[in-house]
Amino acid sequence: MRTSLHGTTHTVKLTLMLLLSSLLILSGCEDSASSSLNAVPAAAGAAGTPNDEPGKPVSFWVATDTHYLDKALEDGGSAFQTYVTSGDGKMLPYSDELTEALVRDVQLNKPAFLILSGDLTNNGEAGSHKELAAKLHRMEAAGTRVYVTPGNHDINNPWARSFDGDKQVVAKHINVDDFLRIYDDFGYNEAVSRDKDSLSYVVKAAPGLWLLMLDSAQYAHNEEYNFPQTDGRLLPSTLAWIDDNVKQAAQEHASIITVMHHNLLSHTSMAVSGFKLNNSQETMKAFRKDGLNLVLSGHIHMQDIRRDPPEASIDPALPVYDIATSAMAVNPHQYGRMTFDPASRAVTYQTAVVDVDGWAKANHQTDPHLLNFKAYAEQIFADNSYEKAMNRLKESSFTEAQKQSMAEVMSKLNVKYFAGKAADSLEEIRAMPGFKLWESMEGGFMSGYIRSMAEHAEVSNTSLEMVLTTQ
Repeated sequence: MRTSLHGTTHTVKLTLMLLLSSLLILSGCEDSASSSLNAVPAAAGAAGTPNDEPGKPVSFWVATDTHYLDKALEDGGSAFQTYVTSGDGKMLPYSDELTEALVRDVQLNKPAFLILSGDLTNNGEAGSHKELAAKLHRMEAAGTRVYVTPGNHDINNPWARSFDGDKQVVAKHINVDDFLRIYDDFGYNEAVSRDKDSLSYVVKAAPGLWLLMLDSAQYAHNEEYNFPQTDGRLLPSTLAWIDDNVKQAAQEHASIITVMHHNLLSHTSMAVSGFKLNNSQETMKAFRKDGLNLVLSGHIHMQDIRRDPPEASIDPALPVYDIATSAMAVNPHQYGRMTFDPASRAVTYQTAVVDVDGWAKANHQTDPHLLNFKAYAEQIFADNSYEKAMNRLKESSFTEAQKQSMAEVMSKLNVKYFAGKAADSLEEIRAMPGFKLWESMEGGFMSGYIRSMAEHAEVSNTSLEMVLTTQ
């Protein structure tokens, strides 16, 4: 059956999300998951591999929003090209190569484990899930354990498509049971506890370190609505389950890192919905009560680190950090390299770019875009940002030269913003004539977006050193 990508019924929230996506800013089911999710209790896994020596710091990585698309589902034709150019900046034509480069990075650097925090696939295609899982098996064969949790794109997604010439063709998507079967080896069969109402689970990832892998996505009604719900929440029963596991961790004096797809904190000053958990205040209260002070998230596609309360605040509440790692599928195609020291409970985080150039050379690729991927990907993202701005300004009263000047600001700032490095160039960008023109605009989404990108960050968005609480 052939059909168009989008259904005809859209909620206000979905419309806003798609508007934001069109500006290369973002990607993009109050429900109860099936009670059969945990019908068979998972066996407790080992605390780690032999490389996880007690008392020794452990190295691990976190990536998110891989949005993997199986190469067999696209032929590079006009339908696929239109889908890519009208999208939100995902480098789908090189999705397989990007993921292969990540596999190589893992094999060369051998982190103890890799966390993937949702939106594993482009739109939940069965073929994409199976091909991605095969790559994750290769990582585990090289000695790196992989832990996954789903995002809003991954399950019951009626937008799953393949691309055939000038047509989009409905592709098979997966359900909850499929997800568990495909990713059983990537956390679920190692879990010491599984939530009966969601795909959340707990693993002992290293001596003294537990991971709360939380399912914040809502997918039970996707097929009914004919589109994937993008907003997230944690069920009350899941919060109660978390509290029970924190008490278990306390018996071993372990520390906990919380992982979920949706954000706990707001990562932009703009008034947008669908990224922060719907019940973020309730969740924050529960996390503080349980002493959970570090969240690894994704979903918003840009690199950003937030702390609540802010560093300058005199609020005595437990500081809680939310690290939103930028989408691996979007320039600059990066992930987070982390360490945990069981002696001090100190955690470090630093972004790193997937080495596609190195992978291409090592595998004797001849495509010049792959051999110079870092520069190519940045230029594509910059050009797309420029074109989006020009389209937005088309009906404005600015002269053509002024529009071009403003689009240059958008292009330069957007590249830095998604990498978490806007602060590095703020002085230079604010001095550009186009920036002053954006500031002269009253109202309008794009001018608000430019202002939000140009805000001064109180902390680095690409690196962090903090200490986990001990349960």
